[in-house]
Parts: sequence; structure tokens; C-alpha cells
Amino acid sequence: MAKPILNVTRRTRMAAMPDEIQSTPPAFCEGMQYYGSAWPDFDRYGARAAIAAGQGAVADAHAVEAAYQTLLMADALRYVTLQVCGAKGSGHPGGFASSAEAYAALVMLGHTNIVTEVGHHAPGFYSAMFLDTSLEEMGIRTMADMMTRFRERHGLLGHLSGAIPGLLAPAGPLGQGQHFAMAGALLHPGTLFPVTIGDGGMGEPYVLNSMMHFHTAYPQVTNFLPVLIWNGYSQEHHAMVSRMRNADMVAYWAGHGFDEVVLVDARDFDDSGQDGDYVDSTRFSQAQRLAFAQAVLTGMDYAARSALSGKLTAFVLKQLKGAGVHTVGAKSHNLYPADTLDAVHIREGLQRRALAPEAWAIVRENFVRAGGGPAVKTAVTERVLEIAPLGAFPVKDYTRGEKVVPSTAMGELVAWVGRQDPRFVVTNADGNEASGMKNINDALKIRHPTPDPLYNQTPTGQVYEPLNEDACAGLAAGLALMGSRALWLSYESFAINGWPIVQTVTQAMAELRRRTPSVVCMFTAGALEQGRNGWTHQRPEIENYFAAQMRNGNVYALFPCDANVIQAAYEYATTSYNKGMVIIASKSPLPVYLSMDEARAAVERGAATLYESPSGSRGTVVFAVTGDMILLPVFGAKDRLEAEGWRVHIVSVVNPRRLYRPSDVAWETVAEPDNAFMDDDHFNALFDGDVLLAVSGGPSACLEPVLLRSRAAKRDTFAWKRGETTASPQEIMDYNGLTAEAMAARVQALG
Repeated sequence: MAKPILNVTRRTRMAAMPDEIQSTPPAFCEGMQYYGSAWPDFDRYGARAAIAAGQGAVADAHAVEAAYQTLLMADALRYVTLQVCGAKGSGHPGGFASSAEAYAALVMLGHTNIVTEVGHHAPGFYSAMFLDTSLEEMGIRTMADMMTRFRERHGLLGHLSGAIPGLLAPAGPLGQGQHFAMAGALLHPGTLFPVTIGDGGMGEPYVLNSMMHFHTAYPQVTNFLPVLIWNGYSQEHHAMVSRMRNADMVAYWAGHGFDEVVLVDARDFDDSGQDGDYVDSTRFSQAQRLAFAQAVLTGMDYAARSALSGKLTAFVLKQLKGAGVHTVGAKSHNLYPADTLDAVHIREGLQRRALAPEAWAIVRENFVRAGGGPAVKTAVTERVLEIAPLGAFPVKDYTRGEKVVPSTAMGELVAWVGRQDPRFVVTNADGNEASGMKNINDALKIRHPTPDPLYNQTPTGQVYEPLNEDACAGLAAGLALMGSRALWLSYESFAINGWPIVQTVTQAMAELRRRTPSVVCMFTAGALEQGRNGWTHQRPEIENYFAAQMRNGNVYALFPCDANVIQAAYEYATTSYNKGMVIIASKSPLPVYLSMDEARAAVERGAATLYESPSGSRGTVVFAVTGDMILLPVFGAKDRLEAEGWRVHIVSVVNPRRLYRPSDVAWETVAEPDNAFMDDDHFNALFDGDVLLAVSGGPSACLEPVLLRSRAAKRDTFAWKRGETTASPQEIMDYNGLTAEAMAARVQALG
């Protein structure tokens, strides 16, 4: 079992504090409320930056000056974090404060491609980007600028996003950050991707579970380093892991496949008599603060080298939440309107952490040199990742009337993309065979440590199959965010378990300052196909989620009506940038309605006519339909209505985002903006009629743009209601009232 490593340095005798500030503050310090005196031995250990000119890291992690300046950097991060939060009486300083030595150690060691699982650490990450000059890219050059722009529009939003220079990934919901670190590690061998994780995140079962599965599938990819900030508290109470002993915590990580667990406990350095298992290192004597910083720096150096040498490694920093800011414990987590810069506890917290001007100059110099330069110039996500060219997609033009499985038709193209792009990864928790896409496994193989040709398993496969939708969605979304192609395949009914990270990433992509391949998803086995499995597999309500997101500006829900259109939809999604593309289709043999040329036009324009009666004496009925299998009862209703004298027009709504009015969608606010919306003349030509029936095999929200714009005086919807166990798709459609008879009867009642 892995053992904790406690690096205790010798105690250093410190001189008395000088009485006065001796130098002029650097220009970036404009707006800082307080300055302190130079620390003892500053002339010895702080006279020049520990990261030498032309270097990206300290030369020796065991050198006293390296630890000394790591400690300076940690306090600088605490100070900026607290002042910027206090400037708005808002924000979250406490969690990051307990991570400050760990973050500073990573920077001093030159490992600056840092992500986090904790959105509440945002002000600390912003402080780092301020101190290394990255925020100058957005006009933030001084402390005053930073305070003005913090938690404001076009500024530094409350949680990390894709818009902030130098930061690799967003952070909001817990349990997501490790996916970004693993994706980065997979794409950039030899570069370390630390990811800070908080006590609260340890309550999410996916964090260690996803890392364990990833390591099983990619045992050679160990260049990501989880850094647990074990501070005893979560947002409003004690953390659920707060009562674990150190040995138990080490065993917990070791039990998830970690070869090395480096644990540094601040309590081992305490000379201030603090009670409890968690202590605040900033209350130690200066000698013991330095000893603690040395332990963190050398321990982090060991952990980083271990991770980069092929061992799955974790670093654990145990220190009280809020260490070094205005208060400690859960009470340090969040500031409220009364917690202003004028409040006594905020003022006193800042005064305790205030540095001398010459110290700020040294901190800035180390930050700018670390990792080879400011993160805005050196982070892997600050440039477009070169990916394999694809060329023309080898689509197959199926014949009208032919019955073809849509998912299988798409699978052929997925296999082709994987053959063109060796870094392309397909993720699926429930198995591609179950979705009619065995052809993907045949071509690309399932990544598994046990080779077995019967199951298409090989250790080098491109199909990643953890039985966890969060892990599937996380790796696919993380790869896309980092600049590579990926595809998440799922049953629609299970997709909700992984969708939150796709939502996070697509929102971040809307703000990115670079191009990146879109997040592409394809959800099969819709509710209408899952009769025997019952309601557990009949959860199309997630389509309402996609419908709401379409107004964001960069999310597209695609409903191909046949095997040709699904090929066009996948081509459209895969060649797009900075978007979230969701394809929803069936795994059953269904008729082909459109040629390949018509299919591509339908995806681009948003909708296409599948059928139109030559004439009718009673008026025109327009069916606006999302989906493929649901077209079967629609065409059945067409036969009944034509027999009664109605003229019937069946329109497949393939890309409903195209059917909104431009003012309905925030298209102009996103990266890679798309303002191609169907104009009124073309829309009316498709949907004008005496009666409009909006029909979906799922919920009706994706038909909103049709219902908003239709001029039909009489209209209604047919949509999913709820699941049940049934023997056939027909029976589940009957149960939900999605029948030809019901549709025809409703038209008669409206007419």
C-alpha cells in the first residue's frame, strides 16, 4: 500500500521584523490596501527570484530560498484573493486559502497547466493569473482593475469559465475537474496536469472512480496529478471525510489504484498549540511556516516526478479551511454583503497577510518565469491543437424507401473518423452493440487491458467504455475542450447522468478565445424502442434540457429522420467548432425519406418536406415532426386524412435551432457565432396550413420554434407523456396517445 510522505525540514532561526517599508510598490500593486514589512532574512532568501532568468522552475526544491519564496507566493495569493472578494463583499476565499502552499509549490516547480474541480477556488486562480500578468490580456493590469472587474460582466465571473486568459478549463459543479486533467494528460504526454480537488468533491463518487477506470484503460498516462485540499470543511459544514485518519485517506487513494500518495499534514509542524485535526499554518512561527512550506514544496516535487515517471500519484495537503484569511472553517467559505474591505475582520485578515513592496516584486518575477512564461502564453489551451485532417466524408446514399438502421449508418462514419484521426475517442457506457453500432467496435476496438477478439477488446482501442455516463461524457467533453475530436454515445434514457459536464463545457466553448472541435453526442434507443425495458429506459425528457440550451447560441439538438440524414448530421456536427451537438436517432430499421443531397440541405436549413399531398378539398394539415420512428404513425394518419379529403404536408424538423428567429437565440454572444436562421418566406412555405400538428416521440419543447412562428390558427401537439412496460414500440406509442387514429381524430376536431 502507498504510504504518506512527510517532508519535515530543519527549523530556521529568523531575525526580527524591520519597522518600516523601504521600497516603492510595483505598478501592478496600485489599489492594494495594505503593505507589510519585509520578512526576516529577506535580504538573504528573497534578494533575487528563486526561478532564475531563462528558467521555468526553481533549480532545487530543497533550497531554503525556494521554500521561502514559495511561502511568499502563498501569502501573496491569499492577500489578493481576500482583497478582491472583499472589494465586492462577495466570492469564496476560504477554500483556496487552504490550498495556497500547494498551488504556489506547483508554480515554483514550473507546473502551471493547473485545473480545478472546485469552482469556489476561482478567486484564487484569478489571483494567480493576475500575478503572472495573464489578466493583462483582458485589460486587468493593477489590483484596482481586478477589484473593479471581479464578479462583473465582461470581467472575472464567480466561477471559472472558458473566457479567462491562462486558465485551462471551467469549474462549477463538483466532480468534473479530473476529467479535464485526464484529457489534457492524454493529449500532452510529458506535461503535468495537476487538478485541485476539495473536501466537498470527495463526496462525489465519480472523482476517484473515473480516475481508476481511466488508469485501467490508459495505464501509461499518469501525467495528471490530483491534489486533494483536505481542509475539514465543505461549503456550510464539516466535510464528510473530515473524520478520516491520515492512514485511512492514504488507503482510500491506494484502493483506487494510486501507487504513490504524498500527504503533508500541517499539524505536524504546529508550534502554536492549535486544537483539532486541522490547523492553520499561518499561525505557526515563521520558522515553522518555512518548514511547512519546504515540506509542501519537496513533497510536491516528489509527487510531480512520480506522476511524470509512470506512477499514478496523488498529493494530499491537510490544512484548515480558511488558513490565512479573515476566518477559518466553513465560515471562511463565502463573503456576504457585510464582508467589505471596511469590515474589521477583513481588514485584519489583509493586514496579517500584507507583504512588503519588494516581496511583491519577487512574487511577480517568479510567477512570470514559472513554466516558461505567463499562462496566457504557455498553457496548452492557449493555442489551437493541431488535429488530423479528415477530408470528404464517405457517406452512403441510401435509396428512398429502403429500410436502414440510422445508428448503424452513422457508425460507419464514426469508424472512418477514427481511422483518419488516431487521437479520436468514442465513449459509451452501455455498449455500442446495444445501440446498433457494433461496426464502431469492429473498426476501432474497445480499449481494455484484456485482449479478446470475440469482444473487440484490445489495450490500444479507441472506444472507451466505463459503466458510468459521467466518465464517458467527462472524457469526451474534456477532449473536445482541450482541442481534440471525440464522440459520446449513450442511450437517451441514461444521458442525463453525464449531461452536466457537457453543459459546462459547451458554455465554456461559447466563451473560448480559440477554436476547438464541438462536443458531439449521439443518443440512441429512444423511448419508443424500449418497451420491454420499461420506464427506466424511457426518459426522453432530457430533450427539454437540450431545447432550453438551444437558446444559448451554441447548442444544437439534431433529429435525423433517416439513415441519410443521420450521416449528414454527424458530418455537420464533426466539422463544426465550439458547439454542443446532440444527435437523437433510433436503432431500428426505418424507411429512408431523403436523398443524401436533400439530407445535407435539411440539416443546414433546419427542416425538409418528406411528403406533400397533390391536392385536398378540406384544407391543409401540416405535421411538424422531430424524430424518426414517430413518423410511422404520422404517415398512418396521413393515409386516413387524405381519404377524408385533407391535403397533408409532412415536415421533418431536423435542426430546430435553425428555425428560431434570430432574436430568440443569443447567437451573437458566442465564439464561432452562427446566425443562419430560416427566413419567414421559407418557414411559411414549409409550415403554413389550416391545421398544424407538432409531433414528437419525446417531449414537445424542441418544437417550440415551429409553434412560435407558425401562422396556423389551429394547432396542437402530440408528445411523450410517460413510460411503461410494453411488448412493442406500437404499444408504447398507443400508451402515450401517439397513434395515427388519435392524430387524425384531432385534426378532424380542429377542422
